[in-house]
Amino acid sequence: MTSGRARLSRRAAMATALAALAMGPGAQPRAAAPMSRLGFLGPGTGDPISLRTIIEPLRQGLRDLGYVEERNLVIDVRWADARYERLPGLLDELLKLGPDVLMTSEAAPAMAARDAVKTLPIVAVAVDDPVGMGLAQSHARPGGNITGIAAAFTGLLQKRLQLLKEVVPTAQRMALLYNPDSVKRESMVPSVARWKQGLGINVQFHPIRGPDDFEPAFAALARERAEAVVVLADSMTWVHRAKLGELCTQHRLPSVWGGGIFLDAGGLLSYQGDFPAMYRRAAVFVDKILKGTPPGEIPFEQGTKLELVVNLKAAKALGISIPRSVLVSADEVIE
Repeated sequence: MTSGRARLSRRAAMATALAALAMGPGAQPRAAAPMSRLGFLGPGTGDPISLRTIIEPLRQGLRDLGYVEERNLVIDVRWADARYERLPGLLDELLKLGPDVLMTSEAAPAMAARDAVKTLPIVAVAVDDPVGMGLAQSHARPGGNITGIAAAFTGLLQKRLQLLKEVVPTAQRMALLYNPDSVKRESMVPSVARWKQGLGINVQFHPIRGPDDFEPAFAALARERAEAVVVLADSMTWVHRAKLGELCTQHRLPSVWGGGIFLDAGGLLSYQGDFPAMYRRAAVFVDKILKGTPPGEIPFEQGTKLELVVNLKAAKALGISIPRSVLVSADEVIE
């Protein structure tokens, strides 16, 4: 009796022979495409907006370069849900999966990866100052295992303050809300004198690490008679944007944010880089690394596009008229 194993062996041999005949004489069977693995670590949440503005542009960029998930690429994604203390554990999870490249989003994950990973190639996206953060020796030649795309533009904060000044010309006292877990106060303080001289304003810094800090911060803004506020974008302010927007409206404070997607919560203006474009471009960095270029030889790039978004609904709620000079400059107007 012929065994099942023998029958399977003959079938496999016949299939191989038929495949060889189909390819023609002298042809060799095509090797399976190598499977690459990309780990992604983000500080925010995997909500639909984050998927649309971060993950899908990244996937599209990779598809444009010939990568097909589950055929020649696996992408493992981890989100910290704005809880920065989770980043080391999530990073460890990703590393255990054996990625060929690790991508980080925003400053905190990049810093966690910098401290924990010394050889694995890292693509850091949406960081402000890669050299100042110790991610790279220089923009042109990062020199280590990290490269990527910077989101901040020189003078970006001053431009946001200038926009508020155009909208509220009489304003002299402005406030800046920031999460010290993702942005360091000392990186902004040297610019205060320039803002005061160039715009004729005083700026107060108010750290907010989470919702428990919101009410005290806005109470301080009221005591200081702040007339407008800049809300720096990070995953914490994103998750709690509705409450922050409500407080801005309640205290009748015109606000400028770091991303048009924040304005659904009642913010007035946004002036920020084009995040989907950055993540789509980041696919090129992944491709170069997978094809053998060391990350230390790939220059850090700067996001190339800034977007101004104006929320006329928020302006109406605040009783503010947006100057025509601002409206004609806007990339998007929310009505």
